Amino acid sequence: VQLQASGGGLVQAGGSLRLSCAASRRTFSSYTVGWFRQAPGKEREFVAAIRWSGGSTYYADSVKGRFTISRDNAKNTVYLQMNSLKPEDTAVYYCAAGLGVITTTLRAVYGYDYWGQGTLVTVSS
Repeated sequence: VQLQASGGGLVQAGGSLRLSCAASRRTFSSYTVGWFRQAPGKEREFVAAIRWSGGSTYYADSVKGRFTISRDNAKNTVYLQMNSLKPEDTAVYYCAAGLGVITTTLRAVYGYDYWGQGTLVTVSS
């Protein structure tokens, strides 16, 4: 599976962005998809994840209530709607996909098999 993340950019604090993660494989609908981010000098951290059916979503506490993950399996695309952005949300955002991702590992980098190239989100104060 090849993943292509897009939608990053420069936005002022309080603004919004929508990231997209497009997959190359039509069986993408069977995968759990996660978004992670990595700020300069920091480790990659979990942001959000969604199960293949779209019925279960998971969020980091730091983004809960501000970010929404969704998917359109017909388009092989997962979205991350980011509202009320803060300067501390500045990072490179990566999407990742995996089969058989269990609940105890879906917040972990090692829980996923495929990664996109990342898209930079910069939030100015």
